[in-house]
Amino acid sequence: MSDKTFKALIVEESEPKKFTRRIGERKISDLPAGDLLIRVHYSSLNYKDALSATGNKAVTRKFPHTPGIDAAGEVVECTCGRYQPGDQVLVTGYDLGMDTPGGFGEYIRIPCEWAVKLPDGLSLRESMIIGTAGFTAGLCVWKLDRAGVEPDAGDVLVTGASGGVGSIAVSILAKQGYRVVAVTGKPNAGDYLRNLGAAEVIGREAVLEGAERPMLKERWAGVVDVAGGDLLAAAIKATRYGGAVTCCGLVGSPDLNINVFPFILRGVSLLGVDSVQCPTQPRLAVWEKLAGLWKPEHLEETVTECGLEGLEEKIQQILKGAVRGRTLVRLLDA
Repeated sequence: MSDKTFKALIVEESEPKKFTRRIGERKISDLPAGDLLIRVHYSSLNYKDALSATGNKAVTRKFPHTPGIDAAGEVVECTCGRYQPGDQVLVTGYDLGMDTPGGFGEYIRIPCEWAVKLPDGLSLRESMIIGTAGFTAGLCVWKLDRAGVEPDAGDVLVTGASGGVGSIAVSILAKQGYRVVAVTGKPNAGDYLRNLGAAEVIGREAVLEGAERPMLKERWAGVVDVAGGDLLAAAIKATRYGGAVTCCGLVGSPDLNINVFPFILRGVSLLGVDSVQCPTQPRLAVWEKLAGLWKPEHLEETVTECGLEGLEEKIQQILKGAVRGRTLVRLLDA
C-alpha cells in the first residue's frame, strides 16, 4: 500500500518566493506518520487554501505541499482502534492543509483525534459543502444560542453574507426562525440571500452609517461577523442591550477600533470563534446539529463543484473575492 500512487495538487517553491502549482502524483509513503489513512472523496476550497496554494508562509511553511483544510472520505487503515476500514469520516481544522498534506490529494494520513465520524443525516458530499465554512457558521450560531440570543429577541446581522461562512449562517439562522439581515458588498447577491432565508439584504454602507460615533442606535440582537475591522466595530456599537456578537474573520481588517461603551453600558458580549483547534465535545455537538436540526435547506444552491483540474481557476476567483457560496472539490473520480 505504501508504494501506491495517487493524484494531488502539489504546490512547489521553485525558487525563493516563487511558487508553482500542478496536478501530480504522490506516494502514500510520502504522507506523514499518523493513525488514520483516509481515501478522500470530497474536499472544499476555502480562502486559507488559496493562500496556501499561492505560497503564503503565514499559512504554510513547508513545500512541496498539498493544501485542503477540509476532507471527507473512507477509512483505509486505522491503528488507534477507533475506526474500521470503510467507516466514513470528515476532517476540518487542526493542521490539515496547512503543513500537513490536505484534502486536495486523494489520500491523507492524520492523527485519529482529528477525524469526526460522519453524523447520521449527512452524506460525504453534504459534509464538504458545509465544510470548515459551515462548521464555523455553526459555531457562531451555537455561541449566540448559548449567550441567550433567541429568535424572538430581534434582528440578527450577518456580515459577508454571500461568502461561505455567511451563506450557511444565513441559512441556519433563518431555518431556526431568526429574522436575518444579510450584509453584502455584491449588488447581484440579493436574490440569492433572500432565497437562503434572509428577511432583508443591505449594503455595507447601511451598517457603517454614523459609525464614527461612540455608540449607535440599538438594532441587532445578535451578530455573525466574518469581516472584522470597521464593520465589526459598527455592528458592536449598534447591538442591543444584552446582545452578543460573534467574530470569526478578518477579511476587512484584523484591527478593531472601538471604545468600551457597548460592553459596559449595554452589556454586549463579543464572542471569538475558532474552528481550527475547537475542542472535541463542542465540535461533535455542532456537527450533530448541522446534520439534524440545523442542516441548511439550500445546500445545493450554495455550491459550485470542480475536480482537481478545475482548482486553478477557482483559486484565482476566490483570491479576487469573486466566489459566491461554497466550492466543492470532487476527488473520488479525479
